[in-house]
Amino acid sequence: MTTYGTIPSELPDSSSNFILRAREQIQCNLGTRRPWKEMIRMNSFNFPSNVNVSLQRIRTNVAFFRTNYVIVVLFLLFLSLLWHPISLIVFIIMMALWLFLYFLRDRPVKALGYEVDDRIVMTTLLVLTVAVLFLTDVTVNVMVGLTIGVVVVLVHGLLRSTDDLFFVDDEEGIGSPALFRRDDAPVPLPLKHPASSSFSMS
Repeated sequence: MTTYGTIPSELPDSSSNFILRAREQIQCNLGTRRPWKEMIRMNSFNFPSNVNVSLQRIRTNVAFFRTNYVIVVLFLLFLSLLWHPISLIVFIIMMALWLFLYFLRDRPVKALGYEVDDRIVMTTLLVLTVAVLFLTDVTVNVMVGLTIGVVVVLVHGLLRSTDDLFFVDDEEGIGSPALFRRDDAPVPLPLKHPASSSFSMS
C-alpha cells in the first residue's frame, strides 16, 4: 500500500544530526581552535623592546589568532548596526555566508582544482561584507566599527608576546608558500613560528 504525503521517519534524525554537526563545528572552530583564554593570557602581555619586535609580534599574532580577530571585528560591526534594522538584516545574511564558507566548513574551499587559502577566503568575505553594508547607507557606522576593530587587533597584536605560540600546520604558518595550492601538492610543516630563534625536540 502506498503512503503518499507521509514524512520519512529518517528526516528528524537527519535534521538533528545536521544541528549536532553544526554545533560541534561551531564549538571546534570558535572555541577550541584558538581558546580565548590563550588570547588574553595576562602574563603574556608586555611592551615590545623595539620596532622590529613590534612588527614581528603583530604579524605572528595576526596569523595565529586570525579567526579570533575576525570574530572581534565582526562583533564590533554588529554592534555598530544595532540601530539600523535593514543593515542589520543584510549583516545577518552575510553572517550566513561566513558560517558556510569560513566558520563551519570542514574542508578547504576549492576553485578550478586549487585549494584556496583561508586568508583569501577571509579577506574576500570581509571585503564583500563591508561593500554590501556600504550600499545600505551606513558608511559612518561601518567605518567606526572597522576602525575600532583594527585598533583592537593592532593593540593586542603589539602587546601580546609570541614566545609561547606554536604553529602546527602550514595554513597557520607565517609566509606560506602558496595561497592557491593544487590538491596533490606537498604541504611543508613548520615546526615553530619564526619569531623563535631555535627549536629542539624533547
